Amino acid sequence: MEEYSKISQAEEAIKTVKDGTSLMIGGFGGVGSPPLLIEAILEKGVRDLHIICNDAGFPDIGAGRLITAGRARKLTASHIGSNPIAGKLMTEGKLEVEFSPQGTLAERIRAGGTGLGGILTDIGLENDYVRNGKQLIESGGKSYLLETAIRADTAILHCGKADTWGNLSYCKSARNMNPLMAMAADFTAAEAEELVKAGDMNGDEVITPGVFIQTVVQSKGVNWKWVWEEKQS
Repeated sequence: MEEYSKISQAEEAIKTVKDGTSLMIGGFGGVGSPPLLIEAILEKGVRDLHIICNDAGFPDIGAGRLITAGRARKLTASHIGSNPIAGKLMTEGKLEVEFSPQGTLAERIRAGGTGLGGILTDIGLENDYVRNGKQLIESGGKSYLLETAIRADTAILHCGKADTWGNLSYCKSARNMNPLMAMAADFTAAEAEELVKAGDMNGDEVITPGVFIQTVVQSKGVNWKWVWEEKQS
């Protein structure tokens, strides 16, 4: 009997990414973002994406590659300072940007993945920009902002190791947003540095259970360099 497997090729893994798709991209500053799947989306030519990620990456690294190529209509993120092209597109009115404080963003995504409608937080309560348009809720004699949950059509993640059933483990800071996003999308694809057979991962290694993952692809490795690496080469 043929062994059950979620392994696929990059083109198949991004089949749900179409014009207008809401797309979560894991990682921060490129670390934890899936280079092969991002490349496949660029080659597919889709546009008007709503990208949800911790940051806008760098112009040629991580989620920043899609923003630089003009494929995003909207960006929801906590930080865009390392990608000047994102800032330029925002000020020119070509990219809608929704800022969310980093911890709040993580909790909104976690809420989306666990079936909650949102979270209550006092982060940004004194900030007109963060507070703008949000519902205030009183609880226990204190005021809180209602931050709504976030879900996406598709999530793409990078992980250190995966098995053929889609169980995932992550390397160091690549674990930041990825386990939360894995739960918060209708279709989640993971790009793995190392693929092993089902049963070959220690249970303590598994951070994201395979039930949240629809497909896994074998990574070809990072296809970019840090600025200091380019100067040394």
